[in-house]
Amino acid sequence: MKINSFQPFFLVGCSRSGTTFLQSLLAAHPHITSFNESHFYHFMVPVKYERKRFAFNLASRKLKPHIQKYFEQDLKRPELLKYFPSLPLMRWQSDAFIKTMRSLTQEEGNHVFLEKTPDHIYYISYIIKLVPNAKFIHIVRSGAEVIASLYEATHQYPEPWAGARSLDLCIENWLKAIKITQNYMNEPNHIVVGYQNLVNNPESTLEKLCEFMELNFDRQMLTNYTKASEKLTLEQAGRTVNNEIKNTGLKKFYTVFDEAQQQYVLSQIKKVNLELINQI
Repeated sequence: MKINSFQPFFLVGCSRSGTTFLQSLLAAHPHITSFNESHFYHFMVPVKYERKRFAFNLASRKLKPHIQKYFEQDLKRPELLKYFPSLPLMRWQSDAFIKTMRSLTQEEGNHVFLEKTPDHIYYISYIIKLVPNAKFIHIVRSGAEVIASLYEATHQYPEPWAGARSLDLCIENWLKAIKITQNYMNEPNHIVVGYQNLVNNPESTLEKLCEFMELNFDRQMLTNYTKASEKLTLEQAGRTVNNEIKNTGLKKFYTVFDEAQQQYVLSQIKKVNLELINQI
C-alpha cells in the first residue's frame, strides 16, 4: 500500500460478537484512524415504505438528521457537514462520507481508516458498489454467547438499541450475519476473524490481520487498546472493553437464559457450523 493512499476498512459482524474489542485493538495501531459507530449506511439505505427513494437511488430521509447528529455531537466536527450535497443521491452521500473520513484520517497523519458499525454487515452489497476499494473485516463468535449478550444488552439498555429484542430476533440477527459472512468469506477483499482465536492467540491473530491490512504489526495494539477504546465505546449501551484479554465462555448464556430458553437457542444455532468458516 502506498503511504499516501487512503484505504477504508469496514469491521462488521453480528452485534455483541466482539467488534468493539477488535476495533480497540486495531485503533491502537499508530497508522489506523477509527471513530465510534457511524451507522451511515444503515441510515442511508431507504426503508421499505420509501419505495420511490429506493427506485431513484435516493438516500433515506433518516440520513440527514442522523449525520447531522453524528458530526455535531459524536465527532464534534460540524464544519464537515458542508461536504454533504443537498441532493440525496446515495452515491453522492456515500462519496461525501468517505471524503470526510479521508480528511479526518489524514489529519492524524494516517492512511488507513477503520469504520466499525456491526450492522453494516447487512449493507455490504451497497458498500461494495459505492466504495469500490473498501475492504471488510468480519468477526464471528459462538451463537450461544452472542445471543445471550445481545438479549441482555438490549433489555438492560433498550433506548440506544432501539428497543429490547426478543429471543427470536436475537437468534435471527446472528444467523443472518453468519450467513452473510459465509457468502463473502472467500472473496479477496474480505477476511474473517474468529473471536475465540483473537482471545486465545491475540498476537498471532493480529499479525495475520495486519498482513491483510498491509501494515506492520505493532505491539501497541496489545498494550494501548484500552486507552484507544475510550473514544470508541458507549457504556450506556453496554459497549465496553475489558482491561484484560480473557474468554468468558458460556457464563452469560447460562445466567441470562433459563433451561428451556437454552435448549431453544441451541436447537436454532445448530444449523450453523462455525468450523466451516475460514477464520484467522
